[in-house]
Amino acid sequence: MRLTETADIWWKNAVIYCLDVEAFFDTDGDGRGDLRGVSQRIDHLAELGVTCLWLMPFYPTPDRDDGYDITDFYGVDPRLGTHGDVVELITLARDRGIRVIVDLVVNHTSDQHPWFQSARASRESPYRGWYVWRDEPPADADQGIVFPDQETSLWQYDEEAKQYYLHRFYKHQPDLDIANAEVREEIERVIGFWLELGLSGFRVDAVPFLIDTAGALDAAELPDPHDYLRDLRAFVDRRYGQAILLGEVNLPYEDVRRFYGDEDGDELTMCFDFIGMQRLFLSLARHNPAELVKALRARPVLPEDAQWGTFVRNHDELTLDKLSDAERQEVFDAFGPDKDMQLYGRGLRRRLPPMLGNNQAQLKMVYSLLFSLPGTPVLFYGEEIGMGENLAVEGRYAVRTPMQWTTDPNGGFSMADPDELATPVVEGEFGPEHVNVAAQRRDPDSLLNWMKLLIERYRECPELSWGECTILETEAPSVFAHRSDHEDGTIVAVHNFAAEPVEITLAVAGAGAGLRAVDLLCEGTTEVGNDGLLSLELEPYGCRWLRVVRPGDRYII
Repeated sequence: MRLTETADIWWKNAVIYCLDVEAFFDTDGDGRGDLRGVSQRIDHLAELGVTCLWLMPFYPTPDRDDGYDITDFYGVDPRLGTHGDVVELITLARDRGIRVIVDLVVNHTSDQHPWFQSARASRESPYRGWYVWRDEPPADADQGIVFPDQETSLWQYDEEAKQYYLHRFYKHQPDLDIANAEVREEIERVIGFWLELGLSGFRVDAVPFLIDTAGALDAAELPDPHDYLRDLRAFVDRRYGQAILLGEVNLPYEDVRRFYGDEDGDELTMCFDFIGMQRLFLSLARHNPAELVKALRARPVLPEDAQWGTFVRNHDELTLDKLSDAERQEVFDAFGPDKDMQLYGRGLRRRLPPMLGNNQAQLKMVYSLLFSLPGTPVLFYGEEIGMGENLAVEGRYAVRTPMQWTTDPNGGFSMADPDELATPVVEGEFGPEHVNVAAQRRDPDSLLNWMKLLIERYRECPELSWGECTILETEAPSVFAHRSDHEDGTIVAVHNFAAEPVEITLAVAGAGAGLRAVDLLCEGTTEVGNDGLLSLELEPYGCRWLRVVRPGDRYII
């Protein structure tokens, strides 16, 4: 495949790395990470092979929801840095070939935002119409609550405003009225401001809630809310044509496709594959890839330049809400049997290594699978070294613990007293004395060096993201095998979900003499039979990437 084809549509085979600034690296000793800390550690990301850095919110905030409750969409929280620090980070990242995107959280504001303070003070306030108000909550006010452990209604009475306001999330996060033209214009100004500073796009938070106008009294008379997504995409394209909108859309496949803009592809650039992720964990629990295969076969065809965002874990709970009750219980039993490991009755607040019993072979197989599946892989900070969670920390914060750099106090994250850290460091088997960047850099068999290899090979094989995926039949139920073809390039990936070795035979190419299958993750070449058949042996949780090489091919392998 010609690599020049991938230059403009960079997101199709990017490597995205999400981090919480507050938890990454502390340079001033106040116990919380900062933007200068991310800059200080940018070479770690460059060495890993990251091509796109996704920053979780760094805006001014009361910090009641880890920064997702925002009081100024144009600002930088002074505890984390300044606008100058943002620009410096973008500049350093760009120098290393890394683009930067940030969270766009415009479904709601903090109740401390000046807009809401003005809106609640008077019905004549110019900001009153920026939020959704009612004199009485609707009959279904208790339906669709996102955080059932914290809230009992989507509507909260405000004593000062003398009305109820809509909040899809916490009561301290009132929803903006997306049907209001002034609100839409303001969101465009926010986007334009950050693009001007050098960003390459946004991860758009809670997209279905963002465009949902059901709370409005005149909802039936409003235009199609997807029109607003089209307007937003058009605005982004005008301002910076290579910027992306990566959407958080946890819906069934048939509904997700509409958020891309269906055939026109004029809404979101990318969406996370929540369905594939949930089916992956069910497959891991069963040691059988059948459920993952079902998900891949059910994926809708996307517009030409669109892409899936694939992931194993993210910054929230590992949601299993699209599984049946019985399926969800299977995953709970396998990976989070204690109630304290579960959240909202629908997900797990754990990282992958503890869920898998720190089985390194299985861990490496899962990440090999992530990078070989069709889509753009998204990593959460600490995944590259196999960090664990801290269940002593409340809720989702269990997986947002400080990055573990060394064996020094606080894992080298901060010089502050441990009691002054914004979030405590993981302890025990997954603590910094056992899991850290410094040690793994020097260990050729470490998870970190495995991830570096996967990313290097993934970037060398754009067929994995750009190509047509074909699932291959095998005689072993525990084996998932697929091939990715684009132009004259073919990559075959094989993964064993079981703890037992297997032998398989694959039909990988058309019949003909001189075909070879060259291993990309280890040394070795396997001859392909004249009939196009390939025989392989896989170790327990083994994985292989193979490039099919034809006579006359000019690959450097």
